[in-house]
Amino acid sequence: MSEGGPPPDSWYDVVVAGGGPAGTAATAALVCAGRSVLLADAGHRTPRAGQALPGAARRMLNELGLPTPDAAGGHQRCLANLSAWDSETLARVDTILDPYGHGWHLDRPLYDRQLRAATVAAGARALDDTRVAEAVREPGGAWTLRLRTATGARRVRCAWLVEATGRAGAIARRHGGHYQTTDRLIGVEVRVPAADPVPAASLVEAAPDGWWYAAPAPNGHRVLTYFTDADLAPADLHRPVRYRALLARLHHVTAPVQDVGEWSPPRRVAAHSSHLTLPYGDGWIAAGDAAIALDPLSSQGILTALYAGLVAGRAIDRHLRGERDALPEYAANLARIRAAYRRHHRDAYKREQRWTSRPFWRRRR
Repeated sequence: MSEGGPPPDSWYDVVVAGGGPAGTAATAALVCAGRSVLLADAGHRTPRAGQALPGAARRMLNELGLPTPDAAGGHQRCLANLSAWDSETLARVDTILDPYGHGWHLDRPLYDRQLRAATVAAGARALDDTRVAEAVREPGGAWTLRLRTATGARRVRCAWLVEATGRAGAIARRHGGHYQTTDRLIGVEVRVPAADPVPAASLVEAAPDGWWYAAPAPNGHRVLTYFTDADLAPADLHRPVRYRALLARLHHVTAPVQDVGEWSPPRRVAAHSSHLTLPYGDGWIAAGDAAIALDPLSSQGILTALYAGLVAGRAIDRHLRGERDALPEYAANLARIRAAYRRHHRDAYKREQRWTSRPFWRRRR
């Protein structure tokens, strides 16, 4: 569609930029409140494999009318979490002991689509392969957005804009948002053929200059990810031979991996912790990684994104109803999450005592 004439449905109460868990949760919360919502998902991203959602998400998903991975289908239950941390001995925690029940190893692209479909069924409008290319705040307070789609461009107007595009936070940055980044963590991941059957468990193993994560991936594969700081990663880590050499030093991560079949090339992904100093501005609010991004060691990234989306959507609705404390309360809510995360993050890394003199571990003490 060309930019010339706006379509009949060119006005929305809220446009949500980003169709991941945070964006869909915000959309669902707003639709539940009776708001008209357009969800614009840019697509064209390669989500990290091996992502997990804990069982604690069940209640929130039910509250939003969104499907659990069990109900949606196509995902694997996580029955245990294994770790070799401060010891070469592997510890096991079975999810049957979790009061919230088992979690899930997600096929992220599939689950994102399933969540978006649920918001559409509830009454939202969703556009795939669509990004907010430009956002202009009008003198009267509304937004005029230029959307870039696979077939061209179009314009829409809205009262509020949700920034849920991930760690990059381009919309927030363009409109006064300031990010604080607290580390330089990256992940370098590969997909590998897994032993048969694929273990329904995640595995974490500490190493001298970082730590490794292994989890089931779709189609009988397993994802392996090496987490380290950007300045500590070997320059040739993108080479499969170098990646395999590091793997060979491990005791546990390599066990459920077959050394036959095709391995994907090592791929670098952002994994740093960051947050917006203020998660909202004039007519916009941030949710998910665009508001607060967590170290993957926490295993709370998707859960936190869902929660942030939920409370961001409700904060917008309350603000539009004239509740002046809605946005400051949202910011205070995220600040409490960040404070608890910092404590748990520091404690988790301090428990690993074998390499305290190495830069990676020293930085986290």
